[in-house]
Amino acid sequence: MTTTIKNGNLSAEIKHFGAELISLKTNQNKEYIWEGNPEFWGKHSPILFPIVGTLKDNSFYYNGMEHHLSRHGFARDMEFELIEITDNSATFSIQSCEQTLKVYPFEFELQLIYTLEENNLSIVYKVVNKGKNTMPFSIGAHPAFALPNQFENYTIAFEKEEPLEYYLLEDDLISNKTKKLDVINKKIPLTYELFENDALIFKTLQSNSLTILENENSILRVHFEDFPSLGIWTKMNAPFLCIEPWFGYSDTNENSGNLFEKEGIQVLESNATFHSKFSIEIL
Repeated sequence: MTTTIKNGNLSAEIKHFGAELISLKTNQNKEYIWEGNPEFWGKHSPILFPIVGTLKDNSFYYNGMEHHLSRHGFARDMEFELIEITDNSATFSIQSCEQTLKVYPFEFELQLIYTLEENNLSIVYKVVNKGKNTMPFSIGAHPAFALPNQFENYTIAFEKEEPLEYYLLEDDLISNKTKKLDVINKKIPLTYELFENDALIFKTLQSNSLTILENENSILRVHFEDFPSLGIWTKMNAPFLCIEPWFGYSDTNENSGNLFEKEGIQVLESNATFHSKFSIEIL
């Protein structure tokens, strides 16, 4: 089942399974979200919760018990409830249940609020700790943008001039190895070679937005001022690029298995609410 929201400029279609954005189109029918061809990658824009990336041994310990949590968590594989709808906005929700408590022993509600305003789609993440104990979590976005033409025709531009040092993944975990991107006037020309070692992971960035250009013409901009970390990813020869604002990232080999000690983790007190927002601006 899907829900579509519209305004005068854009329409967005969201699948209830995973509350996943599967289409963002202009009123001229130009599509900006990757189609999800499983030959490359069968998703469009999954939500990453309650972890981002991979845990060491896919597990963590809490109160002396071991819990197994697969890569990027479970929210992307759950059916969300549509709890509020207007012409240009839709709110989706999941709550902890017997199934989630087995792998993540914390009571929560997660809401995703999609809103169209002019040429922007904003996505608000709202996490509520409904339990009596402090709750550790990460959350992140994974939107894939369609790049239908020659990949090398596209460029990404960072908002600010800054040294762009990223961390390398080894066996899905963050290594201590870093590389620097060659930046020319805040821009990085896209090549598949950039992604030979998987995603580019920036633990911190000064830039609050990233723009995709085609032949020097700006196509869209992702605004992520609320988010401290960012991943950029594609698959070899795939016609898409993921721009992924994150709170948190994969474990390192040194991780203790205690989520409260995990780098990049968020900690939410009992009955507290966490909000963050990113947006996609069509240019």
